[in-house]
Amino acid sequence: MHYEKLAIPDVVLLTPKVFGDERGFFMETFRQNEFEQHCGDYQFVQDNHSRSSQGTLRGLHYQLQTPQGKLVRVSRGEVFDVAVDLRQSSPTFGQWVGAILTEDNKRLLWVPPGFAHGFYVMSEDAEFQYKCTDYYAPGDEHCIRWDDSSLAIDWGIIDSVELKVSEKDAQGIPFDAAPKFN
Repeated sequence: MHYEKLAIPDVVLLTPKVFGDERGFFMETFRQNEFEQHCGDYQFVQDNHSRSSQGTLRGLHYQLQTPQGKLVRVSRGEVFDVAVDLRQSSPTFGQWVGAILTEDNKRLLWVPPGFAHGFYVMSEDAEFQYKCTDYYAPGDEHCIRWDDSSLAIDWGIIDSVELKVSEKDAQGIPFDAAPKFN
């Protein structure tokens, strides 16, 4: 596995070694000791799997009292995945990074606790899988507007495809008003 720190160094892009031939392929998607060495000492307690159609934008989600680190990957299709630093003590506070994750590049993205997370589906559909460092807590969930002008995230939205955003995400709060981490 190759680990690459992005412009926000705590967000890490993981590229697995893929072994393949005419029969198919094999790859490791997670190894605890290497992950700890490159990303930190985290334990995962929940795995999630979603499927979304093209044009779906989910996010920007986070939990404040029970923050979740997420190790995300795409097993079908293509998404643009985004992490926004909500840690007020961080030199990259209020900045975002993104990466294209696809079934072909097989990359994973580590989004540590203290970040809001979202993704946009670029392919006809996408299956998105992620490991979480804490349990989903519906009463602790927060959502920042995906199109907040102060963040100016370039989602790579495809003009010819209808944008699909849930009612909850459409009612997300502005970045400036959102609760943050210390």
